[in-house]
Amino acid sequence: MEHKKGFIKGALTGALLTLLVVSLAACGLQHINEGIISSDTETKLSYLKKLIDETYLHDIKEKDLNEGIYKGYVEGLGDQYSAYYDKKETKELSESLDGSFSGIGAVMTQDASSGVITITQVYDDSPAKKAGIKAGDILYRVEEKTVTGKDLDKVVSWIKGKKGTKVNLTLLRGTNSDKIKVTATRDVINVETVKYKVLENQIGYISISEFDSVTGAQFAKALKQLQKKNIEGLVVDLRNNPGGSLSTVCDILDSILPKGLIVYTKDKNGKKEEYTSDEKHRLNLPMSVLVNGQSASASEIFAGAVQDYGKAEIIGTQTYGKGVVQNLFDLKDGTCVKLTTSEYFTPKGRNIDGKGITPDVKIEYKYNAKDPKADNQLDKAVSVVKDKIK
Repeated sequence: MEHKKGFIKGALTGALLTLLVVSLAACGLQHINEGIISSDTETKLSYLKKLIDETYLHDIKEKDLNEGIYKGYVEGLGDQYSAYYDKKETKELSESLDGSFSGIGAVMTQDASSGVITITQVYDDSPAKKAGIKAGDILYRVEEKTVTGKDLDKVVSWIKGKKGTKVNLTLLRGTNSDKIKVTATRDVINVETVKYKVLENQIGYISISEFDSVTGAQFAKALKQLQKKNIEGLVVDLRNNPGGSLSTVCDILDSILPKGLIVYTKDKNGKKEEYTSDEKHRLNLPMSVLVNGQSASASEIFAGAVQDYGKAEIIGTQTYGKGVVQNLFDLKDGTCVKLTTSEYFTPKGRNIDGKGITPDVKIEYKYNAKDPKADNQLDKAVSVVKDKIK
């Protein structure tokens, strides 16, 4: 799977451990010593340098000190989605996003407040599955690097690499947070991001695990096949979907919504960019959409749009609440920076960042030990569609 440039423009997602391709936009940032910092800060830095030169016990690498300044400067924004990448990290990021590099076939998201990274999905027959990684595992280390609080894209770049190479991961599992060490062998992951079937009473079911570049075509195929079976309603399952490509989710929504606004973004200067649907396609079926706390960004665009248009009932629990967009900027010296550049809004102007989408029908998932395959949330979503058909 490859993310096009639109993925970065709409980087509305958690991160995927599959393969994503990125284009870096140009940027004309000045160096730290060219008038960006105040004279007081420059004086303090000079004094710190003097103290280090005169008293610090170990050898000093001037380059590392400078890189620390750049990292700290961006970290000072207090924005979990913005980060500075040094030369090594930028190289790792670029290589890991190259189509010749592979992943382990898992999806992960990061908690906004704690920085904890959780595996939300493990693909069938994937390196992750073979290594024993399970949905719900907390990622603790990649090789010897502790990952909690680290930039998610950096963590992804550490996990991905050339096909056939191995990556060692340390996971925390269960209520006791037992440490589990696993080794996965990287491979090219061709993931079916869309699964579908016909449920009772001719109600179609489509599950979307992520909004990748292949998802639009897979969704169209699934919907076509379900319509051939004369479905009378549709449930779309976006639970644990961390997001993905803005262009992909808009293309899918274009096949569902009437003519009009799908989503719009606004930058710090108030510049607005709109994404719209046309009159060519419109799905006229009773619908419900399943979401939970791990449904993020592009998933929230989907849920917010169909909710605003009254096209579907949203079933489940409050979504993640990521309503901001990031861009990567090339700093022209082998390094780059990722910055939050705009926020997005639903058709009715709702900004859900930090809040999420509130379901029309709130229902927590309840595990049934006697019937592990039971799904009370899905049962409710089906019930809502059945009532609409009547």
